[in-house]
This record gives sequence, C-alpha cells and structure tokens, in this order.
Amino acid sequence: MFSAIYRSSYRDCSWIASVHCLERNFPLPLPTSAIAPLAKASPPAHAGGSAARKARFWDRIAVKYAADPIADMAGYEATLRRVRGLLSADQDVLEIGCGTGTTALRLAPFTRRLMATDVSAGMIAIAREKLAAESVPQLSFDVADADADADAAVAGQGEYDVVLAFNLLHLVTDLDRALELAMRALRPGGLLISKTVCISEMNPLIPYLALPLMRAIGMAPHVLCFDADALRSAIARQGMHIVSVERHGTRGKDIRVFIVARKPA
Repeated sequence: MFSAIYRSSYRDCSWIASVHCLERNFPLPLPTSAIAPLAKASPPAHAGGSAARKARFWDRIAVKYAADPIADMAGYEATLRRVRGLLSADQDVLEIGCGTGTTALRLAPFTRRLMATDVSAGMIAIAREKLAAESVPQLSFDVADADADADAAVAGQGEYDVVLAFNLLHLVTDLDRALELAMRALRPGGLLISKTVCISEMNPLIPYLALPLMRAIGMAPHVLCFDADALRSAIARQGMHIVSVERHGTRGKDIRVFIVARKPA
C-alpha cells in the first residue's frame, strides 16, 4: 500500500525507524488489496480475518501516514520513472495496497485506466480527497474487501495488463496466495511490478526483537521476513518470468527490491 514508495512513515517502517533501524521509509501499503466484491468501509471490530485487523491498524494511522514526508525522494522518483517506462495509454492497471494514493496519482496519466485499492477506508478517503483536488480521469479509488481470504486479490480475473504492488508483499498473510491472486488478475503477457521491503536484509534485531515487541503493543502490523532471493523464488513458483530485479535507493543500504515479472502469454 504504498502509495509512497519511499515515504518516511509507518508503512514505511516508521515504526521500525523508531528503533533506529531504517531511514523510515517503507510505506506499507497496508495489505490492501482485494478480491471481489469491494467494500465501502473498513470492517467493524467483529469482522473476521487478518485483513480486517490490518484495515483497522491502517485506519488508525492514516492521517499521520499521509502527512509524513518521503525520505528518499531521489529513489522514489527513480522508481516512478522506471514504472512509467513500462506503462502505456492502452493498458488497464490495478494497484493493490495504494495507501493514500500518491503514487497512483503520479502514474495514472500514463495508463488507459488505473484502479487503486486498499483495505483501509481511512487511506482511501484521503486518496479520494487528493483526487478531487487534482482531476485525473484515468484514476479511481476503492476500498478492498477486508473479508476476502487473501491480502492481494482483485475484482475480476484476467482483467488487467499490469498489477502494481508497492511496499505490500511483505505485509500479506500468505505470500504465495497473494502472488497467485495477483497473477490471476493479469491478462496473458501482463506485468506484475512490485517494490518490496526485504525485512531479512535488515539488522537481525529488527525482525527478531523490535518487530515482535512493537506488534505486541499494537504499533506494528504483521510482516513477513524474507530477502530478495526468496521473493524472486516465490514469484517464479507462480510460473511468472522474472524480467528485472533492481534497487533504486539513493540513501545507504537499500532493502527495497524492485521486481518486474511477466505472466506467460
């Protein structure tokens, strides 16, 4: 969900940054995403499933998340340029885990249609306010179904030419299932473009000490710990071809891996 590929905020690890780990920027696009049908608001406390809990977590910090600055602006712009080069005006695009819509607003003009979703109604409300102030006819925002049995599914199969997942895949409950659903949303030959925080590439104190403690006090969401090689393997297990693996950070060690993968034609 993250509509801010390098935002210095909770989704970004602002909660990890508080233990002196990162440059606080992995805007966690809260496992946002979706499988049909789309909901209109984050679920109440009795709603089941991890997605509902995640939605409530991101709802709580949506305003702060939106206000936090992007930490590595040069790296963020590099990623935007790279993604724009992969988009075209004849493509239908889905962004899962769009957060407050910053990235969707920047990329939508280069597509035919961009549907951006997030499980957090609070995030989507802010995204819609931004869209109202900056007309982008190709773009629409919707709240993903938090009762779905996966964090990254979509409404419709084979409906999109590109699926975008920025700072999301480390936040899903089941990585293989999330990737399966994302691939299912793609048309033959379609692209999955992802940017992912690789927690296992951080100081070991983060995944094994800081994160468990912060989760215990409700200051961090569920996260998966893997490195870039493990993520590549997970994508390949879905039968997708890895087109490119890159790093765009400009401020010290970059633990966010950018991967482009293609669904077989």
